[in-house]
Amino acid sequence: ESRTQPRPSLSLEETIEKCLGDFGWSQFIQAILVAFLGFFDAQQTFINVFADADPKWHCNFNTTCNPSSNICQLPKGAWSWDESSHKTIISEWGLECASSFITGLPASSFFVGNLIGGFSLATLGDFYFGRKNLLFLSCLIMCFASLITAFSMNIWMYSSLRLLSGFGRASITTCTLILLSERVGKKWRGQIGTMTFILFSLGLLCLPAVAYLNKGSSWKFLYLWTSIPAILYCIIAYFFVYESPRWLFTEGRDLEAKAILRKLASIEGLDSYLSSIHLGQEISKLNPYKLMKDLFKRRWALQRIIATMVFGFGIGLVFFGLLFGVRNLGFNIYLGVILNASMLIPTNLVTLFFIARWRRKGSLFALCIISGICSIICGVVGSGTEGIRIGFELASFFCAALAYNVMMIFVVELFPTSVRNSATTLVRQAVVFGSVFDPVLTSAGKRSKFLSFGTFGLTIFLCSFIVIILPETRGKNLCNTMDEQERMDHKIV
Repeated sequence: ESRTQPRPSLSLEETIEKCLGDFGWSQFIQAILVAFLGFFDAQQTFINVFADADPKWHCNFNTTCNPSSNICQLPKGAWSWDESSHKTIISEWGLECASSFITGLPASSFFVGNLIGGFSLATLGDFYFGRKNLLFLSCLIMCFASLITAFSMNIWMYSSLRLLSGFGRASITTCTLILLSERVGKKWRGQIGTMTFILFSLGLLCLPAVAYLNKGSSWKFLYLWTSIPAILYCIIAYFFVYESPRWLFTEGRDLEAKAILRKLASIEGLDSYLSSIHLGQEISKLNPYKLMKDLFKRRWALQRIIATMVFGFGIGLVFFGLLFGVRNLGFNIYLGVILNASMLIPTNLVTLFFIARWRRKGSLFALCIISGICSIICGVVGSGTEGIRIGFELASFFCAALAYNVMMIFVVELFPTSVRNSATTLVRQAVVFGSVFDPVLTSAGKRSKFLSFGTFGLTIFLCSFIVIILPETRGKNLCNTMDEQERMDHKIV
């Protein structure tokens, strides 16, 4: 009977924290089910690396052709593809002599769709669909568009479907992180959040294996083998994944929220805690566009958001650009992508060490400078040094990936709770905007590596200096409102 006696009145957040503070098996299984969507996200994001690659070719006998010839200046009968002409879109549609804009259009379209989707779908998870529904809807849009892509007839249809796939993909990372974080106590949020990045890394790591197994077949099968399992997983997993109880409470759906807490919680006396929560408790509706306006109205906030977006643009250009640019290094494309993907797993572990011991500004500045220098070296080193190139490329990618992790934590600490989600979304969009230019630069890099790797390096090198105008946040308390943030900054000054 003592277990059912009412507990002292607690706030909504305190009650949920009591219920979810102890991490149990139910929460772990739920985290795996949600984080696994990042596995498919990675594959659809970088599938163009293989589907849009330039196949190798050879000279036919009894011709004046030689391996160093410009393929566009040779008669059609003087050369042939090493493998089937259906291997990639370049060979199937005769795009070997097309402009960098045309060959880079499909991958760029994916990231443009990502930009459009980010602004269009961002608020739906807060006000209409909820975290779970938007997450699975986004994944299904991405994967169904990818499935239809396998039946593309030309580069324009192909690029349009990649844009639609990118549109759907826009909310996956954000919804995954939020859904994972809102179903555990604060003690476990950091560890659970890294599951998204680890599953993303594993998805990227498996993509070269799928591409290698599809080596002798059409690029269309690569889309089929990656999209069909993802669609089946989404349909099945949807019925087992729980919605965020925090979001349900803010919507006034107390009965549903309490039912989910009962399934997730692993504490005694749960009903006595839940009985203290009343319908409508602490529910407050804030207009997201009003919060966004407040973010740009104050000079200090505007300065911070512009600086972090510039920084995000530089990191996004390098992070995605290096992965797309691996095929221009003269190194085995399958092994190159595997090596890059392998760097992401230790990066997440190193981030935990970095964040605990190093200042944000100094870390970001140093990482971006090193990444920029290594990328520039990739662009200037001559032919015949593929091993050296891939070594500097991996070093640049590792620093850029680590800088991205530190930057996202830095952004969370720079802005108060009232605008934190809006600010983080804008910075992520700046990262995506940087990646829009990567496919075109990578295509241009086939003729001159400095046009791709040199541009990547110079951009992140120059963008790193803007971190100087931002305040240091390590060890500082997080603020909840804009006024509170101003008062704290004034005291520091």
